[in-house]
Amino acid sequence: MINTIVDNKVLNLDKTNWTPTKLGDLATDILKRVDNPSKSEYDRFVSLRSFVSGDIKIKFWDSTDGLASSAKAFQAGDILFARRNAYLRRASLVDFDGCCSGDAFVLRENHDKVEPGFLAFLMNSNALWDYANSNAAGTMSKRVKWRDLAEYEFLLPPKDQQVKLAELLWSMDEVIEKEIELKNVANVQYEVSKSNLVLEGLNNQVNFSENLKRDVAERWNITTIGDLIRNEAIIKVQDGNHGEIHPKSADYVDEGIPFIMANTLIDGEIDFNKSKKLPRSITDKLRIGFSYPNDVLLSHKGTVGEVAIVPDKIDYPYLMLTPQVTLYRTNESKLKHKFLYYVFNSSYFQNQILRLSSQSTRAYVGITSQRGFKLAIPDSVIEQERVIEVLTEVEKNRKLIDYSIESSKNIQKSIINQIF
Repeated sequence: MINTIVDNKVLNLDKTNWTPTKLGDLATDILKRVDNPSKSEYDRFVSLRSFVSGDIKIKFWDSTDGLASSAKAFQAGDILFARRNAYLRRASLVDFDGCCSGDAFVLRENHDKVEPGFLAFLMNSNALWDYANSNAAGTMSKRVKWRDLAEYEFLLPPKDQQVKLAELLWSMDEVIEKEIELKNVANVQYEVSKSNLVLEGLNNQVNFSENLKRDVAERWNITTIGDLIRNEAIIKVQDGNHGEIHPKSADYVDEGIPFIMANTLIDGEIDFNKSKKLPRSITDKLRIGFSYPNDVLLSHKGTVGEVAIVPDKIDYPYLMLTPQVTLYRTNESKLKHKFLYYVFNSSYFQNQILRLSSQSTRAYVGITSQRGFKLAIPDSVIEQERVIEVLTEVEKNRKLIDYSIESSKNIQKSIINQIF
C-alpha cells in the first residue's frame, strides 16, 4: 500500500461518514506537577529545544540531574505540544516516561475514541497549526491556551479507518527513520574519510598499520598554506576586504552580482538564494574580491571554517566576496582544487582554524594567519584524484540520502494534510 501512495502522492478519501469532532473531546491536558525533577522518579527531561518541527516522535532529551525547577510529568504514548512560539510548529509523541517544560501541553488520548498515536499526526497538520497560531496570545512570546486548542474541530474518521490510516502514516515515519539511520552512517563514513586525508589523523588511528603510515608518509608531504603559495601550487589567496564599498540596504537589487557572505556557504555549496546582490555598476568599479569557477571559498570571520567550491558554471560573470570569505585558487597541475576543498573540510584543518579563531574576541582568522595552517598533500596529482574520487562518491551518497529524506518528509506531510 505504501509504495502505491508514494508513487501517486494522492489519497482518494471518502469523508462522507467522518464526524466533526473537537480536539478536546479526544484528548486531555495532563497537569501532573513535578516539583524537584532531579529527585523524582524520572531521569529524562524534554525541554523545548528537544522538539524538532515536523518530527512525529521526540528523539532528544536531557537528564533531570541538577534540574530543580518544576516540570510536568508525562508517560509513554502522550503527545507533547510546545505551546510557546507556536509558529515553530512543534508537537511530538513520546515513547518513554519523563517530565517536560511547563511550556508544553501533555496531551493524553482517549483511546475509546481514537487510535493510539493518531493525534500525533493531526498535531502536525497545517490546518491545526494555522488555527493554533491564529489563537496564540501574548506580546514578547505568544502562547497557545489549551481551552482554545481544545475547541479545534476537524473531521474524525471511524475507528476502523483510523487504524488503516495510522498504519500508513507510521509506515511512512519508519521509512524516514531508516533513511536518517543511513544518513548517520554515511556521515560517519564521510568524516572518517576526510580525517584520513591528514597524516596526523592517521597517526592517531591505532587501526592503521605502521606499514601504511610509513607508506603514506613517503608519498604525502606535511606542508603549510604558505609553502604551497611559495611553490605556486596555490596561485591566488584573497578575501573581499577591498575597502572600496560599504553597501547599504538601498544598494542591493534583485538581479545582480552575488555578494558572498559566510552564511551563504552551506554544506560545500553556495546558497545563492541567501546571497544579497549588487548591481554591476558598483561591482565593476572594484579592483579585488572577484571569485570565479573552481575557486575554493573559506569563511574566516564571524562564522569560521565553512567551505565551498564555486561551481563550474555560474549565471554571473563573477562573484563578489565580502571581508568574511577568503578565496583559494590552485594550480591544477600541482594541486587539485577539489582536493584542497576536502583538506579544508578535514577535522584536523577545522580544529586548527577553530582553535586560532577562538583566540580573538570575535571569531576571526586573517589571511596572514591562514598561511601557517598545516596540510598533508600527496606529491602525485594522480593520487589526489584517487582521493577525490573516493570522497566524491561518499559525498554524493550523503546528498542522495538527504534528498530521499526530504522527499519522504514531503510525502508524509502531504498525506497528513490530505487526511486532516
